[in-house]
Amino acid sequence: MKQSSVNNDILLEIINIQTEVVQQGIDLSNIMDLVTQRAQLISNADGACVELVENMELVYSATSGIAKKFLGLRLDKESSLSGACIKAGAPLISNNIENDDRVNKNACRQIGLNSMIVVPLIYRDDVVGVIKVLSSKANFFNNDHIKILELMSGLIAAAMSNAMTNGESELFYKATHDSLTGISNRAIFYDRLRQKLAQSLRNKDKFGIVTLDLDGLKEINDNFGHRAGDAAIKEVALRVSNNLRETDTFSRLGGDEFGIIVASAMNHDDLALLTHRLDEQVKQPFAFEGQEINLRASIGYALFNEDGIEIDVLIEKADKMMYEVKRKRKGIENVR
Repeated sequence: MKQSSVNNDILLEIINIQTEVVQQGIDLSNIMDLVTQRAQLISNADGACVELVENMELVYSATSGIAKKFLGLRLDKESSLSGACIKAGAPLISNNIENDDRVNKNACRQIGLNSMIVVPLIYRDDVVGVIKVLSSKANFFNNDHIKILELMSGLIAAAMSNAMTNGESELFYKATHDSLTGISNRAIFYDRLRQKLAQSLRNKDKFGIVTLDLDGLKEINDNFGHRAGDAAIKEVALRVSNNLRETDTFSRLGGDEFGIIVASAMNHDDLALLTHRLDEQVKQPFAFEGQEINLRASIGYALFNEDGIEIDVLIEKADKMMYEVKRKRKGIENVR
């Protein structure tokens, strides 16, 4: 077993992370992403995640490393080490998942982990989820890693208290919605996408994925300031939201990138019409504090199952089209 110690360098690093957390304000989603990434690095693990409780399931709500592509994954609370951690209200360690009946072996094999530490996230005396570090190696973690992870879990717990003090929303909602635009975030997008894909595979349904990227955000920030950039992101989110159905899922994936799950798309023509309508709405006149700002977005799409039946394939197809639109648009502007 690898030996480590919670030395002064590690404690100083955790203090630095705490400073970064404070700078995030009450954006709980960004805080969970930040702490997850740092927890992986500071423990020399291969991955990390935050799982939040929703009803009888645990949802991967922030991920890094080998867990990154499993954002939105749902596990039964009653048949996982995370669930056992929540029941015990105490840290748990598994250093060989193949010999541990407490773990969900199928999920562990899927992710590629062979050892892990799970520490409870406690908010107002309730265990609301866990933070977890993962290693592809067996017998990787020891009790000093647990101490590190407990300190990291405290950062998220403090952020939860701060976020809830400043809003009436439920914890899960707060952690899965973008604080700037009010729409759902990356975790919800992948959660819904996994559910929709499984449903469509069973029922042989079709649905669409749209990726949308705001053009020229850097120029807006440089010319008008970051407040104008934030206003532009909010305005685009509002305009897109107003042109979607209640059955669609619209999420901010990060920065100036958005994703849409189009529940009712039956063919490429449906998606082409939708993206044309969104493009027309986004580029309508917009003024911020008396300044005219040009809004444009590059948009791409993919159709399940004609363009693929796996999440990564569908996202790649939509992104490829989106970047091709952006490339052509930049080429036209350069000619001008």
